[in-house]
Amino acid sequence: MSGKILIADDEKGLVSMMKAYFELSGYQVLTACGGNEALKKAACSPDIILLDINMPDMDGFTVCQRIREHVSCPILFLTARVETGDKIKGFTSGADDYIVKPFDLEELGARVAAHLRRETRIKKQNILRFFGEMSIDYSGHQLQIGENPIVLSRTEFAIVELLSLNAGQVFDRERIYESVWGLEGAGSSDTVMEHIRKIRAKLSAYTDHNYIETVWGIGYKWNG
Repeated sequence: MSGKILIADDEKGLVSMMKAYFELSGYQVLTACGGNEALKKAACSPDIILLDINMPDMDGFTVCQRIREHVSCPILFLTARVETGDKIKGFTSGADDYIVKPFDLEELGARVAAHLRRETRIKKQNILRFFGEMSIDYSGHQLQIGENPIVLSRTEFAIVELLSLNAGQVFDRERIYESVWGLEGAGSSDTVMEHIRKIRAKLSAYTDHNYIETVWGIGYKWNG
């Protein structure tokens, strides 16, 4: 497992111990000894944040609320507090987990790895890209231009997906056909032309932009 971890805690000995443990496990580790420093280090785009509640300059609840508006990575509170009210306050401030001190490093490492695996699955499942006024949700097989949903058949969406995920790359008709229909397809590369004509007609109802560009004598490319 690898990733970038931000550890924010005013207990320097504990921070040093966690830093050594996670670096040995292959992580890149950022550290902060207070809330204000944690806010600055959060700008380095960590993959997960371990955040103490009791820090002298700014408590963890406040730090969590401040950074949650700008980061979507998991935030785990590290604290000696065990009261239900504090746990509720931690979760409502934007935390994803709550680890009570003292804790076992191996258990902490397992929790961190589990949260990072979950984030990886979510990112794979929710691929969304924007091309000017167009948005494409690949996981939901949905395409919109502005507020207007464009209804595409599964095959039409597969063509859009192939071209748009490889924007600027030129595909000839044979390669598009093999990628979408497979080598066992019963049609021919001429089928690609007809499907692209239909896609263009649907898109042109809402935009003048030519998203699928013809490269004469070669094939097609995505013009996002």
